[in-house]
This record gives sequence, C-alpha cells and structure tokens, in this order.
Amino acid sequence: MSFKIHTHCSDTSARTGTLSTAHGDIQTPIFMPVGTQGMVKTLSPDELVDIVDAQIILGNTYHLFLRPGLDVMRELGGLHKFSTWDKPILTDSGGFQVWSLAKLRKITEEGVRFSNHLDGAKTMLTPELSMEIQATLGSDIAMLFDECPPYPCEEKYASDSLSLTTRWAKRCKDWHVENAAKHVPWMNDSKDSVEGSSVQKQLIFGIVQGSTYAHLREKSAKELVEIGFDGYAVGGISVGEPEEEMIRAIENAVPFLPEDKPRYAMGLGTPPQMLEMISRGVDMFDCVMPTRVARHGLAFTEDGPIHIKNKEFEFDKRPLDESTHPDLQKYSRSFIRHLFRSREMLSLRLLSLHNLHFYLRLMKQAREAIEAGTFTDFKNNFNKRYLKQS
Repeated sequence: MSFKIHTHCSDTSARTGTLSTAHGDIQTPIFMPVGTQGMVKTLSPDELVDIVDAQIILGNTYHLFLRPGLDVMRELGGLHKFSTWDKPILTDSGGFQVWSLAKLRKITEEGVRFSNHLDGAKTMLTPELSMEIQATLGSDIAMLFDECPPYPCEEKYASDSLSLTTRWAKRCKDWHVENAAKHVPWMNDSKDSVEGSSVQKQLIFGIVQGSTYAHLREKSAKELVEIGFDGYAVGGISVGEPEEEMIRAIENAVPFLPEDKPRYAMGLGTPPQMLEMISRGVDMFDCVMPTRVARHGLAFTEDGPIHIKNKEFEFDKRPLDESTHPDLQKYSRSFIRHLFRSREMLSLRLLSLHNLHFYLRLMKQAREAIEAGTFTDFKNNFNKRYLKQS
C-alpha cells in the first residue's frame, strides 16, 4: 500500500496520512505548488525546500510535451534530473489544457486533435500518448487522460463526456500496466529513487468527472474504483462554477471513493476552500493561485489577503504576515511595495515565496489540528479571522 492513514477527525471526514512515492513520503493533507514548465515560476528548487517546505510539486504534461519535448526528457533522464528537483512530482494529464483550447480542438474516441498554442501546429493527444509523456517525464504520480466538461453544460453532454472519460481511463490503465516500466527513467535506475522507499513504481490516479450532476459523479467514482487506481482525484471543478457547486461536486464524489486511497481536489483553491475540502475528506490540492496573484501584488495573511501596491502600506514596517518564514520577516511591507511599484523582479519572488509558505504552513497546521483532535475549532477560528467574520 502506498497510502497509510494515521488519524481521523472525530466530527468531520478530515484525516492525516502518508503517501509514499519513489522519491519520498508526502504528509497529507498537502498543497502542491504548480510548476507548469517544470519548476514554480521565479523560484528555485532550493527555495521551495528551504522556505516553502514543499513536499511535492506539479508538472504540466501538455506544456512539457511541446517544450522541451520528449527527446530532451529522454536524453536528460526525466524531469527530476532535468529540473534538479529530487522530491516527488505529480503530472497532470493534459486534459485541462486541452479543455482551455475549446475553440481549437476536436474530440474523438481516439483522443483530442488541436492546434497547439506555440505555433498552431496540429497535435493529437490520446490517452496512450498522455501516459507515455508522463512516464517519460518520470513523475511519481501520473493522472489519467480525461475530458473536462465546461460549466455550465447540459446533462447529456456531461453524461457522454463521462462515458468517454471512463473508456479513456481503461486505456490509460492498460497502457500503464503494460508499458510504464519501459519508459519511466528511475524505474530502471534505482539510484534516482529515494533509498529505502517502499514504492518503486509510478502511481496512477483516476479523475472523477460528471459536471454538476450528483448521479454522474457517483457513477464516475464507482466506475473508476472498479478499474482500480492508486488514488482518485475530483476533476472538472474550479472551471467557473459557483463555490457551492464546487463543494457539492466534492460531496457527490468522495463518499464513493475508497477510504484507503488518497483523494485529490484538482485546481483549487483559497485557504478557506481548502479547509472545507479537508473537512470533507480531501487529502491533496494544487492551484496556481498563490503565485499568480503574487505577480499581481496580492499577499495572503491570517487577516485576509492584502494588495501590497495599496498606498496604506507605504510606511508599513511590518512583514507581510506575522507568521511568514523567518527569511522573509526582515522585508517590510513598505519595501516590498516599493519593489513592486518599481517593477523589480524581487517583489514577485518575495510575494510568491510568502504565499506558498502561507499555503504549506496552513496544511501543516491542519495536520497538527487533526492529530490533536481540534480541527473543527482550528478551521472555524482561521475562517473567522481570515474572512473577518463577527
């Protein structure tokens, strides 16, 4: 077993666990910083470890397939060696990126044909190719290739899309079982995995779809469990739907997923959203939000987000947040505001480091609260302060 549960919350579905991979163990609940091009924007691997305390990052299958391409990945020994990141990596399947190219794509039983965003060249992405790309990248966790339905969509479209995703899921699993070992770099080089790791294979996660329809979410979850995966994600969320629909999608899927497998909510979210998802039994999260909003001057604090470019911080001697990393404590809000208004790259880096540290610290605090039996109080107190509730 690659996943071990340690503690269950007494009054919610929150739990702590350890997900073991070839490149190390991951303590859950966990947030995964997004490294679209193989590394998190503006940050180095050392900073992600020393300041952010990241345990795992996410790589983008679609983008890395287009550039630098599989030939480079094969020659350089996979994404771990290429990027010098020696901790776990999860790769998405490319399905979400294809969804974003809606006007340039054609979906068929074989896969998705689209014009890529770099040079407009016609490209075909199939379930088998998606799995081959992820195996060649050498990620510790690979996601199945799925179709992400738009929001809103009619029930028939969501049903047909789900059926296609299930058929693709079977093809992904078949390819993975038969071929992964031939392509994953570290499966043929024991030196590239963590010494003593109990997991020496690439894990594969299924993705629950079904849009906003409860019976389709249940159907998808049950079909994926029947196929059998190492973990399960809930996809097709955070695609423009209201927050209540996002939470409902989780509630309509998680009860039908195995208790002893990790659960992953894809592409979200804000700090309060993640705590709500943890209380519903979700173990893993990813989102570009912490670094994307950092590049626009927004910093997360325990008293809610602040826009550092605002004039109120012109003379503010305080750090971004009282609990930020010690290496960031020495920089005042006033100084970072000055850097940001002067368009200095350091401001984006400092804000990105701080926001990711905030997210990873929140996950650590959540784990500690679950272990102590105080998660509900922790969540309520955090939200009261963060959302400025009376």
